[in-house]
Amino acid sequence: MTNYDYNLFTIGAGSGGVRASRLASSYGAKVGVAEEYRVGGTCVIRGCVPKKYLVYASEYGHGFQDAKGYGWSADNVSFDWSKLIANKDNEIDRLNGIYIRNLKNAGADIFQSRATIKDAHTVHLEAENRDVTAERILVAVGGAPWVDETVPGHELGITSNEAFHLEDLPKHVVVAGGGYIAIEFACIFKGLGADVCLVYRGEDILRYFDADVSTQVHKELQRQGIRVITQAVFDKIEKLDGDQKRVHLSTGVHIDTDCVFWAVGRKPVTKGLGLENAGVELDKNGAIKVNDQSQSSVPSIFAVGDVTDRVNLTPVAIREGAAFAETFYNNNPTETDYRFIPKAVFSQPPVGSVGYAEHEARHEFKNVDIYKTEFRSMKHILTESGERVLMKIVVDGDTDRVLGCHIVGEYSAEMIQCVAIAVKAGLKKKDFDDTVALHPTIAEELVTLKTKFVPTSSDTP
Repeated sequence: MTNYDYNLFTIGAGSGGVRASRLASSYGAKVGVAEEYRVGGTCVIRGCVPKKYLVYASEYGHGFQDAKGYGWSADNVSFDWSKLIANKDNEIDRLNGIYIRNLKNAGADIFQSRATIKDAHTVHLEAENRDVTAERILVAVGGAPWVDETVPGHELGITSNEAFHLEDLPKHVVVAGGGYIAIEFACIFKGLGADVCLVYRGEDILRYFDADVSTQVHKELQRQGIRVITQAVFDKIEKLDGDQKRVHLSTGVHIDTDCVFWAVGRKPVTKGLGLENAGVELDKNGAIKVNDQSQSSVPSIFAVGDVTDRVNLTPVAIREGAAFAETFYNNNPTETDYRFIPKAVFSQPPVGSVGYAEHEARHEFKNVDIYKTEFRSMKHILTESGERVLMKIVVDGDTDRVLGCHIVGEYSAEMIQCVAIAVKAGLKKKDFDDTVALHPTIAEELVTLKTKFVPTSSDTP
């Protein structure tokens, strides 16, 4: 039997890699972990966590206005971007330390180094200029923002990576994209006081969500004063005086701004990793092809998280990492269940979604019933805000099973986490109907929706 330095060597200490490494180590495996930047990965260091703090900060901008309807007034209200960023950085430092301690407490060795693959069982640590061997190698390096380098002047823009470290809050931001990150940062910058323009190549934003969600969010962006331009792309970006840039669009118009923000997608970080040395197969986007056990085309090399481009969400990466460790180090064969994963977009108002969108359900099921409502929440009756709530339930008309639920409105992400349990468990619409409403709440609408929605000629199918 071949002797290896490690039972498992993990490249990348993000959510999936850390979970797999900690569990494997706790089950008795000798584990090494290499991370070239900071332990915690995209979510903790430059993704979900810092983004949510910026979302919270931007919500206060709306809150001060809404508070007037309840008798509150505040003079000389101001916002300090540098203080927000400093406080955010302090918290990220704390979390980074916790992740490091958890790995060490589990018994894993941590290497602050870029790691590349030399062969099916060998990893090269660049910082130490040496090789280590492992029975299994787990690749968990995640993804990175993609920038369209065919656009002249593309380098004048920033991505979500740089947005968390801007020295000053931009006065005007042009965002390219119409997905999660584009929508969230458009709302963040607008809530903090910047003028924002969103440019998207498609017909409407959030194209992977239910059409009613897309329409509702589009209306809410416009209500806030965010300019939304669809069916357009950047032709070129040119530098003007000072920090100013001019963005030329495919429609022939141009926009002057002091910040250009690329949010047109992310791609797996596999380039330069040495995967070709071992013969690991990649798909056309550079993602590592894996089977249900997260095993690549090379039996000793595995991958979890965004680098596989399956479902690119932090909790999914964690589940994949845990399933890998259970299967190979705890004699407990486990596969990740990708059905009915709840999703959220932390726009303002936020989106919560689980299960089938209406168009997906109609493609899969013979009879589909729709229940939906749109209303102004009780909170905003006394404010000047025109914010509205959308709730939609998608039901199998033959079995009465709830196939999906979609909410746009305050607390929607919190609600959808609970609703996801019911949807995944296969509860029926009658189970929702038989539940007593909790009044007065937004969520009570989920159990009081009794009338099927009947589309008219003006409704989009």
